[in-house]
Amino acid sequence: MWLSGNSIAILAFLTWGLLPLYFQFIPNANVFEILSIRVVFSIPCIYLLLKIMSLPMERIWTAMQNKRVLLICFLAGIFNLTSLYSFTWAVTNGQVLAASLGYFMNPIFSIALGVLFLKDKLSTFQSIAVALSIAGIGCQVIYYGELPWISIIMGGAFALYGLMKKFVDLDALSIMMIELILILPIALCLIMSDLWQQTSVLYSGDNSKILLYLLSAPVTLIPLVLFSLAVEKISLIMIGFIQYIEPSIQFLLAVMIFGEVLLPVKVASFSLIWLGLLLCIADIIVKKRIGPKILRL
Repeated sequence: MWLSGNSIAILAFLTWGLLPLYFQFIPNANVFEILSIRVVFSIPCIYLLLKIMSLPMERIWTAMQNKRVLLICFLAGIFNLTSLYSFTWAVTNGQVLAASLGYFMNPIFSIALGVLFLKDKLSTFQSIAVALSIAGIGCQVIYYGELPWISIIMGGAFALYGLMKKFVDLDALSIMMIELILILPIALCLIMSDLWQQTSVLYSGDNSKILLYLLSAPVTLIPLVLFSLAVEKISLIMIGFIQYIEPSIQFLLAVMIFGEVLLPVKVASFSLIWLGLLLCIADIIVKKRIGPKILRL
């Protein structure tokens, strides 16, 4: 591909960040139907990409004979669906700020999962960042009297999705194909249920709405594929820097385009989490600059 890894990553997160502009045209959507359509239509798209990139399907069939791989990929698919469901529900129900908060929290969840499951060690900056994020969530808990569940589920599920990929030795597109194949029966059951109960968008008679549902498959798949390609080309450090394009765009859309009310408690919550993310970035910069000097000594 003629684009650089950084360019591909920027395109991925720009697309993700702008998705609320698409979903505003289908408010109060049947989220399960949208996700089911996405699964069904994504399989031929991923198959075509595998062929274009000369990645053998035989490797996928071989991997699927391993029960451990099947379990991990199935869990990854469920976590991805959970995150996508939360995101889609949020942006089709006037909760774009909640979607933005969820993806701002995602790196902190990833750090915590790394400590719990991958034996990663928290640096001082990362420890402070986690504490600030907890404080940010705490602000909303105290004000609203409940946890910002949609944001926590969204960010946590996507972090778990990333964790699952650490345990499978396959390229990103092949893992995506296995995930889709494994959750295809669930998607087909949901589609058949909607058709049986005549609650499917197909019974609405609104051709533009039907088209929006169908196009939601490639619209949500494109950034995920771009992200997977970028991960193979550039370091996770760069991915981490570029990632914050997405929730930043969604935050601005929520306030400036969709007119969501930015209460002081949300300003305080976002500010604490932003500060935590800045500390994580500072930590990365310090390690990159000091590391080579230590080696020279």
